Amino acid sequence: MQKSIWKKHKVIILGIVCLLLFSQEASYVSADTNSDAYHYSYWGDTVPAPAAYEATAIITGKKLNTVPFKEPSDMHVTENQHVFILDSGNGRVIEMDHTFKLVRTIDSFEQEGKEEYFNNPQGLYVTNKGHLLIADSDNHRVVHLDEEGQLVKIVAEPKSDLLKTDFIFKPLRIVMDKGERIYVMAEGVFDGFMEFSADGTFSSFIGANRVQVDPVEYLWKRFATREQRSQMVMFTPTEFTNLDMDEEGFIYATSGDGGKDSIKKLNAQGTDILRREGYQPPQGDLVYTNEAGPSRLIDIDVGDSDMYSVLDSNMGRIFTYNGDGYLLHIFGGIGNRRGQFNTPVALERSGDRMLVLDKSLGEITVFQTTEYGRTLHEAVRSYYNGDEDQSSVMFAKAAEMNANLEYAYAGIGKALLRQKEYEDSAQYFKRSMERQGYSKAFLLFRKELMREHFSWMMSGLFLAAAAFVTVIIVRRQKRRTANADVK
Repeated sequence: MQKSIWKKHKVIILGIVCLLLFSQEASYVSADTNSDAYHYSYWGDTVPAPAAYEATAIITGKKLNTVPFKEPSDMHVTENQHVFILDSGNGRVIEMDHTFKLVRTIDSFEQEGKEEYFNNPQGLYVTNKGHLLIADSDNHRVVHLDEEGQLVKIVAEPKSDLLKTDFIFKPLRIVMDKGERIYVMAEGVFDGFMEFSADGTFSSFIGANRVQVDPVEYLWKRFATREQRSQMVMFTPTEFTNLDMDEEGFIYATSGDGGKDSIKKLNAQGTDILRREGYQPPQGDLVYTNEAGPSRLIDIDVGDSDMYSVLDSNMGRIFTYNGDGYLLHIFGGIGNRRGQFNTPVALERSGDRMLVLDKSLGEITVFQTTEYGRTLHEAVRSYYNGDEDQSSVMFAKAAEMNANLEYAYAGIGKALLRQKEYEDSAQYFKRSMERQGYSKAFLLFRKELMREHFSWMMSGLFLAAAAFVTVIIVRRQKRRTANADVK
């Protein structure tokens, strides 16, 4: 009896040891810290790459002739490239024009004849009409102002059977769609984003993350007593860290868990429809040390042509992907050099510029695209807009600037595939290690060959069959003649 129990314990202990070994992150070598720009190969290795952006300016409160920024937490860039900064520590919103000149400051609004102020606001969104939505976090409300800064409505503590009785509404990030539905990322909410109708009424949750289960902890729970299980941490879904909305109303969201689903694209039903057809799923850094850990994505900005960028607060890097999930470029970092950050919290695209907000330093770093960055972006835009000729030319130019950019060859292959140049397309797909594209191009090339040579191939088969039948008939005839002579 004791022997069987010991065997059972040995199996359990062996299983736990195996799980511990496989659940540990490998001791990867960190990407080159001497260069802010690098890339990942098809095999997941870091490789050198030219810089797609370079830092050109620093914006501070002092340069705007106003009070220095104090722990700013969010920003937004409108279609006319006006920049709105949420200066949380000073409880105000600052608007700049496209040349980064101060336009106005909003630090209060009037409600029923009474002056109201913001209390540690954390989220900001500006609509196409110029309306402002501020997640007034410590006042537990969302403030909706029009383009003149006048109050439209306030979304306060929501009431619903879907919420716990002790729920405290603390909005952190916010967006609004064209139907004026408001989506709020709130503190302590694990059920997804809170959706509010146009009149400010809470309606539902959308896009909840899946529960992330630690296999080691799960195994311990299987063999723990009821008292021990009650003291263990419950498995709960991962909280979102930020969200953005594209022109079509899709919500792009980030989670800080560093997993393969840390970036999502949610439709109206809350279903994740993000394409992950690249060499690796979009998730930030693939190579890191155990001490540094994986990327913690805390902001996302959606640009044109389905391109989007995410900000990693852990290492201060910005990763840009195309709509299919291919990594385009990486830049930024934590440090004291120009173009590096202390505590990056938000990023926004303004034309060919990228703006990164630093909370601790209270400043914005302005990045301008380099020739390489502009070439690569133009290649993606051309392909997105269906201009195969221009796309192929620009991808080839980008590949000349960066021989390690395997995606450029895939881009050329896709452009040639659209042009029905299947043989050349297959060769470029092969060079880029793009298996799915290569299979498709090769299949179409094979069909094209069959179609072109079908007539003479069938003629050849027919002639061969006819010759074969003729030979058989002649042989039979000769055999019969020989038999008749013998008789």
